[in-house]
Parts: sequence; structure tokens; C-alpha cells
Amino acid sequence: MKKDIHPSNYREVVFKDMSNDEIFITRSTVASRETITVDGVEYPLVKLEITSSSHPFFTGKQKLVDTAGRVDKFMSRYGNRNKK
Repeated sequence: MKKDIHPSNYREVVFKDMSNDEIFITRSTVASRETITVDGVEYPLVKLEITSSSHPFFTGKQKLVDTAGRVDKFMSRYGNRNKK
């Protein structure tokens, strides 16, 4: 392996899922301006919109999307633009 190509500033960071307020602590080099205190210890905080704890694929709570209705709506709105 090549030497001196990996970052050396790994530290524990809290990642917070903003959709369900679940947090997890892991080691990372990501920069963060915010901090959070967990169990009396202050960590850098990284806010995420979606994680495996809230993603429909991992939770099994997928929403059915009416793609046929969307295609019909698109075609009625924009489908006949080139025909004159």
C-alpha cells in the first residue's frame, strides 16, 4: 500500500437523521461546525436528510407511486409540442 495517502485526523462524529432524529456515532474525517452532547461527551454533529433507519428500502415501508398517471399528465402537458 502507498504510504501517507490516508487522512490521519479520524475522530468520533455523530451523524443525525433529521427525518426521525436517530443518531449514530462513528469515526470520520468530515468537517462540521455544529456539536452535540451525547452521554456527557461533546461530538461534532453532521445532519443527514435520510439514512438506512429512515429510507423506505431499508424500513420496508415503500410508497407506491402512480407512474402511469405521471406519464399521462406529462404527455398531455408536453407530449404534443413538436406536432403542428
